[in-house]
Amino acid sequence: MEYRHLGRAGIRVSELSLGSWVTFGNQMDVKAALECMSAAYEAGVNFFDNAEVYSGGKSEEVMGKALKKLAWRRGSYLVSTKFYWGLNEGVNEKSTLNRKRLIEGINGSLQRLQLDYVDLIFCHRPDSTTPIEETVWAMHNIVEWGKAMYWGTSEWAASEIVAAIEIAERHHLHKPVMEQPEYNLFMRRRFEGDYARLYQERGYGATTFSPLASGLLTGKYGSGIPQDSRGTLKGYGWLKNQLTDQDKLARVRALEPIAKELDCTLSQLSLAWCLKNPFVSTVITGASRVGQVHENMKAVEVEPKLTPEILERMDKIFGIEKREGDD
Repeated sequence: MEYRHLGRAGIRVSELSLGSWVTFGNQMDVKAALECMSAAYEAGVNFFDNAEVYSGGKSEEVMGKALKKLAWRRGSYLVSTKFYWGLNEGVNEKSTLNRKRLIEGINGSLQRLQLDYVDLIFCHRPDSTTPIEETVWAMHNIVEWGKAMYWGTSEWAASEIVAAIEIAERHHLHKPVMEQPEYNLFMRRRFEGDYARLYQERGYGATTFSPLASGLLTGKYGSGIPQDSRGTLKGYGWLKNQLTDQDKLARVRALEPIAKELDCTLSQLSLAWCLKNPFVSTVITGASRVGQVHENMKAVEVEPKLTPEILERMDKIFGIEKREGDD
């Protein structure tokens, strides 16, 4: 396992990390979460991603209980959480990044996680109804109070991120240092387009999520939706159209010869492809059982095998042609 700087920040994250979206509190109890976190940690993972909204707060509770039992040295791992959607329907509690919500949010998350501080906090989505300046000041204060070490954004427009950075620089505040975008073979336009200058010129970090496109890139949906998959979970019906899209399934099948050549699984190939991008700080993986953790971790062995020729073949499968001037 290698460790990459979070953009230009001093902190370093394992190139593969473990997230709790969908799994913790839905598919996994504390015992299963503990086993998966332990397997990841033993493989070199030092970053565990979470959010207050995951499973309505239960994900943080499960991770907190697991961390308590694991009793790792606090300096040896990183934990994140995110704020925006909230856990209640109140006018100042839902889909907002106002100062009150953010401060109440961090206090609630720390209680559920049973931690004195988290390492990374994210504004889970942009809020057009709250001035960015108010959000920047609140996030700065949370860092100043030692309740978080770094803050960033998730799925913000590049222009919104630049605005937040410039406000922070103008007032000498802690500025956002990382984005958490979706990035996989199907979803790459924003990461490789809109965000490119942020990574190049601003040194922004990236903790990318959904590297397997909610499981589509594992190949397990080729014959339908398995009963034990997230596609059958209550509240995730919106995934079904994506997981049964015949064009996408055909592209996944077209990857199989490449995976066979490299002696790896489709999951490992897809994760390794994400790792190949130098602007990716860490690829957040998901797992509902220990076997998946072990499989995913082996992607670090596949990444060096992705030659320019193989990457070009993968691009063609997904409709990306080599551009003029590319090496």
